[in-house]
Order: sequence, then C-alpha cells, then structure tokens
Amino acid sequence: MSICQNNKKLRVENIKKDFKNTSVIDDVSFYVKENEFVSILGPSGSGKSTIFNIISGLLKPDSGKIEVNGENYTGKVGHVSYMYQKDLLLPWKKIIDNTAMPLILKGEKKEAARKKAAKYFKNFGLEGFEEKYPHQLSGGMRQRAALLRTYMFSKDIMLLDEPFGALDAITRSKMHFWLLDVIKNLNSTVLFITHDIEEAIFLSDRIYILSDKPAKIKDEIEVKLENRNNKDVVTSKEFNDIKRRILNAL
Repeated sequence: MSICQNNKKLRVENIKKDFKNTSVIDDVSFYVKENEFVSILGPSGSGKSTIFNIISGLLKPDSGKIEVNGENYTGKVGHVSYMYQKDLLLPWKKIIDNTAMPLILKGEKKEAARKKAAKYFKNFGLEGFEEKYPHQLSGGMRQRAALLRTYMFSKDIMLLDEPFGALDAITRSKMHFWLLDVIKNLNSTVLFITHDIEEAIFLSDRIYILSDKPAKIKDEIEVKLENRNNKDVVTSKEFNDIKRRILNAL
C-alpha cells in the first residue's frame, strides 16, 4: 500500500508496541490529510485505542514515529485533542465551564475562556444550555458538549475514540448527521475510531481496516458517496459495495 505524502497533516510511521512480551501494534503506518475525516475500523481489542494513545503522546511506541505537519511529535503531548467514548464532563461544573476548561488549563482567565467557548454553542447545538449541569442534558447533548470541549483544546487535529458508542441507535444516527454538519464549519482534521462498519462508511473520507492483535493495516478504502446527508445513502449500491469490501477484509 502506498502512502501519499501530499498535504499530510498527521503521519503515523511504522509504529510498534508490545506489552509484557505480547505484540499489540505491529508496524502500523497511515496518514491523514488536512481537513480530512479518517476512520480506523477494527475489532474490539485490536489496539485502536493504543494507537490513539501513541499519537497523543500518552504512550511511546517501541519503534516508529508520529509526525504532525512534518515535525516529529513522538512521545509529546499537547499537539492533538482527544475525546473518549465517555463524555467525562465534570458533574459539579456548568456546561459553559466544562467546555471552557481547556482554555483555563492553558492559562486563560475564566471569563475570557467562557466567552470564547460561548461563541461555539450555537454551532454545536448547545445554545441555551450554557448554565445547565451535565445531569440535566441527554446523552446526545452531553456528547456535543464533550466534542466542543475537545475542539477548544485543539482545533487542529481531533482524535475521537468511539464517541457515540454508548448512545442508543436512534440518537447515534442523529449524531452522525449532526457531526457531518458541524465538521464542515470547523476546519479540523479528524481521526475517528470505531468498530461499527456503517458508522465508518457514513462519516469518513477514508477508512483504514485494522486486523486483530497484533494490529496491522489490512486495507485502505476511499469513501465517495453522493447525497451523504440523505438517509437513503445507507441503502445505496455504493454504500453496500464498500460494506462488502470491508466485511471481506475483516
């Protein structure tokens, strides 16, 4: 598989990782272009989150490197934002304060951070919920708040680790359409983890298929769908052709 070097925002190069003499990541390489939405699709327990922890600098690979805009960021934190499946909102803080927290942690004054975060509440569908507490929001609304908090940490590259995995099917589907709409206006590069095939196809510009442990890249699929905002797209020939290719790869 050839890896394109043009317009690369993030490049993962030949990373390997063992835990207690067990190989978890075995020579994985891929790239994400600027403003691209790329999914890593693989079975549960295949090492997807370990890859994210290496990209974010929380773990150091045994070999290989992470490049952002051509610079080596292996083992360095703070260059990407990271959203987990659980929203991890602080229950004692209002939504405005939860979303402003990354700016405060970077040294901004509380009121200035609140004002900056508040500018995005309409885009994220949170307008009117600024003074609410997490327990007053639905699961979908909490995930919107968590995504906004992630965006406030770093607008450049966002790592999303199965952010909709805990939602019911109907809410999850609505969140897919919402995320597609929001991403258009963010100018962010997104790397997304999922083990849901249809979710990966619906959201992504490209998909990397990951093997079971030790993780290797089995396939790279470019997703070209017309009328992606139409619910019928999931029954289209193009959609199902991609789904069939993924199932064969897995």
